[in-house]
Amino acid sequence: MSKVAVVYYSGSGNTEAMADVIVNAIGADKIEAEAFGAAKAAEYDAIAFGCPAMGDEVLEETVFQPMWDDVKTGLAGKKVALFGSYGWGDGQWMRDWEADAANNGVTLACESVICNEAPDDEANAALEALAKAIG
Repeated sequence: MSKVAVVYYSGSGNTEAMADVIVNAIGADKIEAEAFGAAKAAEYDAIAFGCPAMGDEVLEETVFQPMWDDVKTGLAGKKVALFGSYGWGDGQWMRDWEADAANNGVTLACESVICNEAPDDEANAALEALAKAIG
């Protein structure tokens, strides 16, 4: 059985609600972004990363982005998935994040999951599928 982490940053609670769906679906470890780094990432076979769109559709810059920069080069060979919520825009932050992952040798295990504001039934179903893909 794989050891799975769900690492997230949540400002309003929407991305944390998404993380909870994944955790509940597969029994993964739920870890806030500020408590995660490259050494911790090495302990896991699979990791789902969650971050909402911030500012001009970017990853959260003070906690999440530095953590992502620390871990991304060590994720090759692991099952990795991305998820997050947004309140404006069209998901550009996720497309940019996916490109950054690919440019650093990260192969995503499944399609990323985004939702506008709080997760609805459609987003929850997609998150459960994400959980199965990495679990």
